[in-house]
Amino acid sequence: MDLEKLTIGQMAELNHVSEQTLRLYDREGLMKPRYTDPVTGYRYYHITQSARLDMIQTMKVYGMTLRQIRAALSNSDAQALVSLLLEQASQVEQRIAELSRSRAAIMRTLENYKKVEAMPKNGEIFLEYMPQRRIYSYSCQMNYFDQDESGYEYMLRQLKGQLASSRLPMSYFSNIGTIIRKEHLLSGRLYSNEVFLFVDEEVPGCELLPAGSYVCLCSEDFSQEAENVERLLAYVGEHHCQVAGDYLCEVMIDFPMLEFDRRQMFYKTQIPVRFFG
Repeated sequence: MDLEKLTIGQMAELNHVSEQTLRLYDREGLMKPRYTDPVTGYRYYHITQSARLDMIQTMKVYGMTLRQIRAALSNSDAQALVSLLLEQASQVEQRIAELSRSRAAIMRTLENYKKVEAMPKNGEIFLEYMPQRRIYSYSCQMNYFDQDESGYEYMLRQLKGQLASSRLPMSYFSNIGTIIRKEHLLSGRLYSNEVFLFVDEEVPGCELLPAGSYVCLCSEDFSQEAENVERLLAYVGEHHCQVAGDYLCEVMIDFPMLEFDRRQMFYKTQIPVRFFG
């Protein structure tokens, strides 16, 4: 093996890359063969070019594009390379944060599936302790209880638009619901112009829900929510407890039925309560 005239196959094998990779780097101007035979046209690499190949592979590990790598290798300014690496490190941190949020959304959905399996599904009202939670809500110009499924979908579009304009992660758009504020709840008026989603961290405009006891009722029927609210309020009155905050309807599982372009939901209606001594 002539280390000063390595074929593309030999160069690839020595550096544990494919021949296709070397051809790509050649086309992109990242690393061309050192020598071309004027008679045969065969092109050969020099073993010392492995150092450049190592740098290309290292930059790929950093997550840099081939265009960024080409620019970095064509610039002999060390400070420019440092600046590029600092920028790349910042982008990697952003991606890590995005992936962490995505993982949290996945784990929350899986946890909801576990919870749903254990929840009463026969219209039974039950008491549940909820830990402290954070929500991000958006006020719409319509009352949820005056809408059908189309109106609900439109309210969700408005919430999604607010997320985008506020530059909040779309991974949060996976555990959503509606709110009836306490004053409307106590007045007996079914009025909800707010849709919400849970957030894992404090973000501008988010609201803290204190830990406490909630009376809850689960359902899969979109049209039964108004009836479920009335049942929960009746339960509160019959069991000598007091409404302690806003009503939430939390969508635990939301699986679109692709055949019919609609949602198949399992939701939990919940009212925070305080018990009298």
